[in-house]
Amino acid sequence: MKVALVAPLVTPIREPQRGGSQAFVSDLARGLSDRGHDVHVYAASGSALPGVRVIDTGVDHRALEATLYRAAGAVSRGLDVAARAFSGVYSAVREGGYDVIHNHAFDAPAVALATALGAPVLHTVHLPPDRAVATALRSAAQLDPPATVAVVSASQARAWRRVVAVGAVLPPYVPTRLIGWSPTPGDRALFAGRLSPEKGAAEAIEIAQAAGLPIDVYGDDYDPAYTRAHIDPRRGDPGVFVHAGIPRPALWEVMARAAVVLCPARWEEPFGMVAAEAQACGTPVVAFARGALGEVIVDGLTGCLVAPDDITAAAQAVARTTGLSRADCRAHAESRLDLELSLDAHEQLYRRVAVMDARAAIGA
Repeated sequence: MKVALVAPLVTPIREPQRGGSQAFVSDLARGLSDRGHDVHVYAASGSALPGVRVIDTGVDHRALEATLYRAAGAVSRGLDVAARAFSGVYSAVREGGYDVIHNHAFDAPAVALATALGAPVLHTVHLPPDRAVATALRSAAQLDPPATVAVVSASQARAWRRVVAVGAVLPPYVPTRLIGWSPTPGDRALFAGRLSPEKGAAEAIEIAQAAGLPIDVYGDDYDPAYTRAHIDPRRGDPGVFVHAGIPRPALWEVMARAAVVLCPARWEEPFGMVAAEAQACGTPVVAFARGALGEVIVDGLTGCLVAPDDITAAAQAVARTTGLSRADCRAHAESRLDLELSLDAHEQLYRRVAVMDARAAIGA
Protein backbone atom coordinates (compact mmCIF):
# COMPACT_ATOMS: atom_id res chain seq x y z
CA MET A 1 0.00 0.00 0.00
CA LYS A 2 1.00 3.60 -0.48
CA VAL A 3 0.69 5.32 2.89
CA ALA A 4 1.11 8.93 3.99
CA LEU A 5 1.98 9.40 7.65
CA VAL A 6 1.37 12.96 8.82
CA ALA A 7 3.59 13.50 11.84
CA PRO A 8 3.15 16.03 14.64
CA LEU A 9 4.75 19.23 13.37
CA VAL A 10 5.66 20.63 16.80
CA THR A 11 9.03 18.87 16.64
CA PRO A 12 11.15 17.19 13.97
CA ILE A 13 10.99 13.40 13.73
CA ARG A 14 14.61 12.58 14.57
CA GLU A 15 16.68 11.32 17.46
CA PRO A 16 16.50 12.09 20.25
CA GLN A 17 12.74 11.97 19.89
CA ARG A 18 10.87 14.53 21.95
CA GLY A 19 7.85 12.40 22.77
CA GLY A 20 6.19 9.03 22.45
CA SER A 21 4.08 9.92 19.43
CA GLN A 22 7.18 11.06 17.53
CA ALA A 23 9.04 7.90 18.50
CA PHE A 24 6.17 5.72 17.35
CA VAL A 25 5.75 7.50 14.02
CA SER A 26 9.41 6.69 13.44
CA ASP A 27 8.96 3.02 14.40
CA LEU A 28 5.74 2.69 12.40
CA ALA A 29 7.26 4.20 9.26
CA ARG A 30 10.28 1.93 9.38
CA GLY A 31 8.22 -1.13 10.19
CA LEU A 32 5.75 -0.59 7.37
CA SER A 33 8.57 0.13 4.94
CA ASP A 34 10.31 -3.09 5.96
CA ARG A 35 7.08 -4.92 5.14
CA GLY A 36 7.13 -3.56 1.61
CA HIS A 37 4.75 -0.62 1.87
CA ASP A 38 5.51 2.69 0.15
CA VAL A 39 5.57 5.05 3.12
CA HIS A 40 5.98 8.83 3.00
CA VAL A 41 6.32 10.75 6.25
CA TYR A 42 5.22 14.40 6.19
CA ALA A 43 7.16 16.08 8.96
CA ALA A 44 8.64 19.35 10.18
CA SER A 45 11.86 20.60 8.63
CA GLY A 46 14.93 18.95 10.11
CA SER A 47 13.37 15.50 10.33
CA ALA A 48 15.48 12.45 9.51
CA LEU A 49 14.36 8.82 9.24
CA PRO A 50 17.01 6.56 7.68
CA GLY A 51 15.45 4.16 5.20
CA VAL A 52 12.14 6.04 4.96
CA ARG A 53 11.13 8.80 2.57
CA VAL A 54 10.57 11.98 4.57
CA ILE A 55 8.70 14.83 2.89
CA ASP A 56 9.98 18.14 4.23
CA THR A 57 6.84 20.19 4.76
CA GLY A 58 8.82 23.40 5.08
CA VAL A 59 7.32 23.91 8.54
CA ASP A 60 9.65 25.30 11.20
CA HIS A 61 8.51 23.55 14.36
CA ARG A 62 9.40 26.61 16.42
CA ALA A 63 6.54 28.49 14.76
CA LEU A 64 4.15 26.00 16.37
CA GLU A 65 5.59 26.18 19.87
CA ALA A 66 2.42 27.82 21.20
CA THR A 67 0.47 24.66 20.27
CA LEU A 68 2.62 22.31 22.36
CA TYR A 69 0.40 20.10 24.49
CA ARG A 70 -0.07 21.18 28.09
CA ALA A 71 -1.77 18.72 30.43
CA ALA A 72 -3.04 21.64 32.53
CA GLY A 73 -5.36 22.85 29.79
CA ALA A 74 -6.38 22.67 26.17
CA VAL A 75 -4.35 24.41 23.52
CA SER A 76 -6.02 27.66 22.50
CA ARG A 77 -3.11 29.62 21.09
CA GLY A 78 -1.40 29.33 17.76
CA LEU A 79 -4.21 27.51 16.00
CA ASP A 80 -4.14 29.95 13.09
CA VAL A 81 -0.45 29.14 12.58
CA ALA A 82 -1.23 25.43 12.79
CA ALA A 83 -4.03 25.83 10.24
CA ARG A 84 -1.65 27.46 7.75
CA ALA A 85 0.95 24.76 8.33
CA PHE A 86 -1.43 21.85 7.82
CA SER A 87 -3.07 23.51 4.83
CA GLY A 88 0.28 23.40 3.09
CA VAL A 89 0.94 19.84 4.22
CA TYR A 90 -2.37 18.56 2.92
CA SER A 91 -1.95 20.36 -0.39
CA ALA A 92 1.13 18.18 -0.91
CA VAL A 93 -0.55 15.04 0.44
CA ARG A 94 -3.50 15.51 -1.95
CA GLU A 95 -1.17 15.11 -4.92
CA GLY A 96 0.34 11.86 -3.64
CA GLY A 97 -2.31 9.34 -4.69
CA TYR A 98 -2.22 7.52 -1.36
CA ASP A 99 -4.25 4.46 -0.42
CA VAL A 100 -4.42 5.63 3.20
CA ILE A 101 -3.59 8.90 4.93
CA HIS A 102 -2.73 8.44 8.60
CA ASN A 103 -2.63 11.57 10.72
CA HIS A 104 -0.78 11.56 14.07
CA ALA A 105 -0.89 15.31 14.74
CA PHE A 106 -2.91 16.36 17.77
CA ASP A 107 -4.25 19.62 16.36
CA ALA A 108 -7.84 20.50 15.55
CA PRO A 109 -6.78 22.03 12.18
CA ALA A 110 -4.94 18.81 11.28
CA VAL A 111 -8.21 16.93 11.69
CA ALA A 112 -10.53 19.51 10.14
CA LEU A 113 -8.44 20.15 7.03
CA ALA A 114 -8.06 16.43 6.31
CA THR A 115 -11.76 16.19 5.49
CA ALA A 116 -11.11 17.54 1.99
CA LEU A 117 -8.39 15.08 1.00
CA GLY A 118 -10.58 12.73 -1.01
CA ALA A 119 -8.84 9.61 0.31
CA PRO A 120 -9.28 7.27 3.30
CA VAL A 121 -8.17 9.12 6.44
CA LEU A 122 -7.24 7.64 9.80
CA HIS A 123 -6.57 9.81 12.85
CA THR A 124 -4.64 8.35 15.78
CA VAL A 125 -5.01 10.47 18.90
CA HIS A 126 -2.05 10.01 21.23
CA LEU A 127 -3.27 12.34 23.98
CA PRO A 128 -6.26 12.67 26.34
CA PRO A 129 -9.52 14.18 25.06
CA ASP A 130 -9.50 17.81 23.99
CA ARG A 131 -12.69 19.71 23.16
CA ALA A 132 -11.51 21.31 19.89
CA VAL A 133 -10.03 18.05 18.60
CA ALA A 134 -13.15 16.10 19.58
CA THR A 135 -15.36 18.59 17.70
CA ALA A 136 -13.20 18.24 14.58
CA LEU A 137 -13.25 14.44 14.84
CA ARG A 138 -17.04 14.36 15.16
CA SER A 139 -17.33 16.45 12.00
CA ALA A 140 -14.93 14.13 10.17
CA ALA A 141 -17.04 11.17 11.26
CA GLN A 142 -19.98 12.59 9.28
CA LEU A 143 -18.21 12.14 5.96
CA ASP A 144 -18.94 9.36 3.50
CA PRO A 145 -16.92 7.32 4.15
CA PRO A 146 -16.27 8.61 7.66
CA ALA A 147 -12.77 9.28 8.90
CA THR A 148 -11.61 6.58 11.32
CA VAL A 149 -10.50 7.49 14.83
CA ALA A 150 -7.95 5.31 16.61
CA VAL A 151 -6.52 5.54 20.10
CA VAL A 152 -3.44 3.97 21.67
CA SER A 153 -4.87 2.02 24.62
CA ALA A 154 -8.07 0.59 26.05
CA SER A 155 -7.90 3.15 28.85
CA GLN A 156 -7.72 5.96 26.35
CA ALA A 157 -10.56 4.43 24.34
CA ARG A 158 -12.84 4.63 27.37
CA ALA A 159 -12.06 8.31 27.78
CA TRP A 160 -12.41 9.24 24.11
CA ARG A 161 -15.62 7.25 23.59
CA ARG A 162 -17.36 9.71 25.88
CA VAL A 163 -16.91 12.39 23.20
CA VAL A 164 -16.44 10.66 19.83
CA ALA A 165 -16.77 7.25 18.18
CA VAL A 166 -13.55 5.25 18.34
CA GLY A 167 -12.92 2.79 15.54
CA ALA A 168 -9.77 1.05 16.70
CA VAL A 169 -7.14 0.67 19.41
CA LEU A 170 -3.61 0.77 17.97
CA PRO A 171 -1.08 0.47 20.80
CA PRO A 172 2.35 1.96 20.01
CA TYR A 173 4.36 -1.12 20.85
CA VAL A 174 8.15 -1.13 20.77
CA PRO A 175 10.79 -2.78 18.54
CA THR A 176 12.00 -5.41 21.00
CA ARG A 177 14.30 -7.03 18.44
CA LEU A 178 16.34 -3.83 18.38
CA ILE A 179 16.46 -3.49 22.16
CA GLY A 180 19.16 -5.33 24.05
CA TRP A 181 18.45 -6.56 27.56
CA SER A 182 20.43 -7.52 30.63
CA PRO A 183 19.65 -10.26 33.17
CA THR A 184 21.75 -8.38 35.72
CA PRO A 185 20.37 -5.28 37.45
CA GLY A 186 22.36 -2.16 38.10
CA ASP A 187 22.22 -0.04 41.22
CA ARG A 188 20.42 3.10 39.96
CA ALA A 189 16.85 4.10 39.26
CA LEU A 190 16.01 5.76 35.94
CA PHE A 191 13.41 8.22 34.70
CA ALA A 192 13.05 9.09 31.01
CA GLY A 193 10.56 11.54 29.56
CA ARG A 194 9.83 15.14 28.85
CA LEU A 195 10.35 17.52 31.76
CA SER A 196 6.75 18.60 32.30
CA PRO A 197 4.29 18.20 35.19
CA GLU A 198 2.34 15.26 33.80
CA LYS A 199 5.34 12.95 33.37
CA GLY A 200 6.46 13.13 37.00
CA ALA A 201 10.22 13.65 36.85
CA ALA A 202 10.22 15.44 40.21
CA GLU A 203 8.22 12.61 41.78
CA ALA A 204 10.67 10.08 40.32
CA ILE A 205 13.50 11.88 42.12
CA GLU A 206 11.52 11.83 45.37
CA ILE A 207 10.79 8.11 45.01
CA ALA A 208 14.42 7.24 44.34
CA GLN A 209 15.60 9.31 47.29
CA ALA A 210 13.04 7.68 49.58
CA ALA A 211 14.16 4.26 48.35
CA GLY A 212 17.83 5.09 48.89
CA LEU A 213 18.81 4.77 45.23
CA PRO A 214 20.69 7.19 43.01
CA ILE A 215 18.69 8.19 39.94
CA ASP A 216 19.46 9.16 36.35
CA VAL A 217 16.90 11.54 34.86
CA TYR A 218 16.86 11.79 31.06
CA GLY A 219 14.68 14.42 29.44
CA ASP A 220 14.53 17.70 27.59
CA ASP A 221 13.22 21.03 28.81
CA TYR A 222 9.65 20.77 27.51
CA ASP A 223 8.16 23.08 30.15
CA PRO A 224 10.80 25.66 31.20
CA ALA A 225 8.81 26.90 34.21
CA TYR A 226 8.42 23.36 35.53
CA THR A 227 12.10 22.64 35.00
CA ARG A 228 13.17 25.79 36.82
CA ALA A 229 10.83 25.16 39.75
CA HIS A 230 11.05 21.40 40.22
CA ILE A 231 14.14 19.99 38.50
CA ASP A 232 16.89 22.61 38.57
CA PRO A 233 16.91 22.90 42.39
CA ARG A 234 17.62 19.14 42.62
CA ARG A 235 20.57 19.03 40.29
CA GLY A 236 22.93 19.39 43.22
CA ASP A 237 21.28 16.73 45.38
CA PRO A 238 23.46 13.71 46.20
CA GLY A 239 22.68 10.83 43.87
CA VAL A 240 20.57 12.88 41.42
CA PHE A 241 21.97 13.01 37.89
CA VAL A 242 19.98 15.02 35.34
CA HIS A 243 20.84 14.49 31.66
CA ALA A 244 19.56 15.85 28.37
CA GLY A 245 17.51 13.52 26.22
CA ILE A 246 19.56 11.00 24.25
CA PRO A 247 18.81 8.85 21.17
CA ARG A 248 16.68 5.85 21.96
CA PRO A 249 19.33 3.18 21.24
CA ALA A 250 21.60 4.86 23.79
CA LEU A 251 18.71 5.20 26.24
CA TRP A 252 17.94 1.50 25.91
CA GLU A 253 21.51 0.67 26.87
CA VAL A 254 21.18 2.81 30.00
CA MET A 255 17.79 1.28 30.80
CA ALA A 256 19.20 -2.23 30.57
CA ARG A 257 21.78 -1.30 33.23
CA ALA A 258 19.21 0.25 35.59
CA ALA A 259 17.80 -1.42 38.68
CA VAL A 260 14.33 -0.01 38.09
CA VAL A 261 12.57 2.46 35.79
CA LEU A 262 10.18 4.90 37.43
CA CYS A 263 6.98 6.10 35.71
CA PRO A 264 5.13 8.22 38.30
CA ALA A 265 2.67 9.73 35.83
CA ARG A 266 0.62 12.68 37.08
CA TRP A 267 -1.98 12.31 34.32
CA GLU A 268 -4.00 9.49 32.78
CA GLU A 269 -1.08 8.11 30.78
CA PRO A 270 -2.35 7.36 27.24
CA PHE A 271 0.05 4.42 26.78
CA GLY A 272 3.50 4.42 28.41
CA MET A 273 6.20 3.67 25.85
CA VAL A 274 8.98 4.14 28.40
CA ALA A 275 7.44 1.41 30.55
CA ALA A 276 7.27 -0.91 27.52
CA GLU A 277 10.86 -0.15 26.54
CA ALA A 278 12.04 -0.73 30.09
CA GLN A 279 10.54 -4.22 30.16
CA ALA A 280 12.11 -4.97 26.78
CA CYS A 281 15.42 -4.07 28.44
CA GLY A 282 14.66 -6.56 31.21
CA THR A 283 14.15 -3.81 33.76
CA PRO A 284 11.10 -3.78 36.05
CA VAL A 285 8.96 -0.68 36.34
CA VAL A 286 7.40 1.09 39.31
CA ALA A 287 4.50 3.30 38.26
CA PHE A 288 1.49 5.12 39.55
CA ALA A 289 -1.61 3.19 38.48
CA ARG A 290 -2.90 5.76 36.03
CA GLY A 291 -4.22 5.50 32.51
CA ALA A 292 -2.82 2.67 30.42
CA LEU A 293 0.15 1.81 32.63
CA GLY A 294 -1.85 -1.11 34.01
CA GLU A 295 -2.16 -2.43 30.45
CA VAL A 296 1.59 -2.23 29.88
CA ILE A 297 2.91 -3.47 33.24
CA VAL A 298 1.98 -6.81 34.83
CA ASP A 299 1.73 -5.90 38.50
CA GLY A 300 3.90 -8.21 40.58
CA LEU A 301 5.56 -9.82 37.54
CA THR A 302 7.17 -7.08 35.43
CA GLY A 303 6.83 -4.24 37.90
CA CYS A 304 4.67 -2.72 40.59
CA LEU A 305 1.68 -0.41 40.32
CA VAL A 306 0.89 1.80 43.30
CA ALA A 307 -1.78 4.34 44.14
CA PRO A 308 -1.38 7.62 42.24
CA ASP A 309 0.81 10.20 43.95
CA ASP A 310 1.83 7.84 46.79
CA ILE A 311 5.57 8.44 47.02
CA THR A 312 5.99 6.20 50.06
CA ALA A 313 4.24 3.25 48.43
CA ALA A 314 6.32 3.71 45.29
CA ALA A 315 9.56 3.73 47.30
CA GLN A 316 8.52 0.54 49.04
CA ALA A 317 7.68 -1.00 45.67
CA VAL A 318 11.19 -0.23 44.43
CA ALA A 319 12.52 -2.61 47.08
CA ARG A 320 10.08 -5.32 45.95
CA THR A 321 11.29 -5.17 42.34
CA THR A 322 14.56 -6.78 43.39
CA GLY A 323 12.64 -10.05 43.59
CA LEU A 324 11.24 -9.82 40.06
CA SER A 325 12.68 -11.75 37.14
CA ARG A 326 14.29 -9.61 34.47
CA ALA A 327 13.81 -12.51 32.05
CA ASP A 328 10.06 -12.33 32.73
CA CYS A 329 10.12 -8.61 31.94
CA ARG A 330 11.81 -9.30 28.62
CA ALA A 331 9.50 -12.22 27.79
CA HIS A 332 6.42 -10.09 28.44
CA ALA A 333 7.73 -7.36 26.15
CA GLU A 334 8.53 -9.83 23.39
CA SER A 335 5.15 -11.58 23.54
CA ARG A 336 2.77 -8.72 24.36
CA LEU A 337 4.44 -5.38 23.64
CA ASP A 338 6.29 -5.98 20.37
CA LEU A 339 6.09 -3.62 17.40
CA GLU A 340 5.22 -6.45 15.01
CA LEU A 341 1.85 -6.83 16.77
CA SER A 342 1.18 -3.16 16.20
CA LEU A 343 2.20 -3.38 12.56
CA ASP A 344 -0.24 -6.28 12.09
CA ALA A 345 -3.05 -4.17 13.56
CA HIS A 346 -2.17 -1.18 11.39
CA GLU A 347 -2.13 -3.23 8.19
CA GLN A 348 -5.51 -4.76 9.00
CA LEU A 349 -7.03 -1.35 9.70
CA TYR A 350 -5.50 0.21 6.59
CA ARG A 351 -7.05 -2.50 4.44
CA ARG A 352 -10.39 -2.00 6.15
CA VAL A 353 -10.54 1.76 5.65
CA ALA A 354 -9.36 1.40 2.04
CA VAL A 355 -12.22 -1.04 1.35
CA MET A 356 -14.69 1.34 3.01
CA ASP A 357 -13.51 4.12 0.74
CA ALA A 358 -13.79 1.93 -2.34
CA ARG A 359 -17.37 0.93 -1.46
CA ALA A 360 -18.29 4.57 -0.89
CA ALA A 361 -16.87 5.46 -4.31
CA ILE A 362 -18.91 2.72 -5.97
CA GLY A 363 -22.02 3.90 -4.14
CA ALA A 364 -21.43 7.43 -5.38
